[in-house]
Amino acid sequence: MSIRGGRPWLALPLLAALLAGCGIRPTQVPTDFGPAPSRVPCTLSGADLSTRVGRGIPVQVFLLCASQLVPVDRSVRIPDGTAEVERRVLVAQGLLNELAAKPSAAEKQAGYTTAVAGGLKVTGPRDGDPEGTFRLGARPQDLTPYALAQIVCTFADSEATADDDGSVVLGGPGGRSVRRYECTTAVRSRPGSEAPPSSEVLGA
Repeated sequence: MSIRGGRPWLALPLLAALLAGCGIRPTQVPTDFGPAPSRVPCTLSGADLSTRVGRGIPVQVFLLCASQLVPVDRSVRIPDGTAEVERRVLVAQGLLNELAAKPSAAEKQAGYTTAVAGGLKVTGPRDGDPEGTFRLGARPQDLTPYALAQIVCTFADSEATADDDGSVVLGGPGGRSVRRYECTTAVRSRPGSEAPPSSEVLGA
């Protein structure tokens, strides 16, 4: 006699017991994966700021922190009675020097770095250059994206430039044409991937 199709109700109690035994019970899942990653504050205390801001003209330079450009306070010294054109060049050189200087211990701890190499020089306009041009010791296009962004935004946001429009005219050591570079919000936020917009500038 076949049992197929016969008295299926006999299996119901056993099935119910099996289902009850397969219920999901709450378990203690280990969640300790170590300490949370430390956050980069990109901020400095008043005491830390005072160690790098001395006598002279108060300025700001843009350092790298959390893959962005962040302004920090510095100062540059300019002799009294310096002519305006020479003064701008001296300020620009002072800014370059500050950009190339190693961040202090407090700045390193806060996450600040720089991509500007030491020894970079700057001069004023040559014959035929537009007023306010800065000639760097290296061609701007040969600099790393981070270094170029740091220099452009630092110069454009300083009294070294003749115009207050968020741009600066830069050239290299050769006699080639110069370009106007802009420091935009996108450049400050993504200096490694967002190149400063630039356009060729005709001579004066």
